Amino acid sequence: MRTPLITRQGFENLKQELDYLWREERPEVTKKVSWAASLGDRSENADYQYNKKRLREIDRRVRYLRKSIEHLKIVDYHPEQEGKVFFGAWVEVENEVGELKKFRIVGYDEIFDRKDYISIDSPMARALLKKEVDDEAEVVTEAGTVEWIINSISYEK
Repeated sequence: MRTPLITRQGFENLKQELDYLWREERPEVTKKVSWAASLGDRSENADYQYNKKRLREIDRRVRYLRKSIEHLKIVDYHPEQEGKVFFGAWVEVENEVGELKKFRIVGYDEIFDRKDYISIDSPMARALLKKEVDDEAEVVTEAGTVEWIINSISYEK
């Protein structure tokens, strides 16, 4: 089960995607399907088949977005979070061999297409929650256990 949290920016992005799919892309694809269907034999009509498939993908994504938006809880920054790792934090960590990582802890729906975001449900995020700068976090994964030291914590205000 995923934690139903999202940043305000992530929530707005999902709403924009839903609006674009429903008001712009879907009507355009529907026109193409109607046009291709009017040409006759649909079994050999690539335009019809492709656009019909795209229409199903759009409808599936729209259903997912509507359901998600309804259940997600927006988490805004609060000054009490300063100095500790909580949802929405930008965190820089370093391991014993000097490898540095910097990422933001966000909701599941925000991590796609972003290499610098990790899910609140990830082992790294779970290990870092409520820690402070210079604290050590032991991250247990399938590959083994690694210790990370927190170098910095910041928030988008």
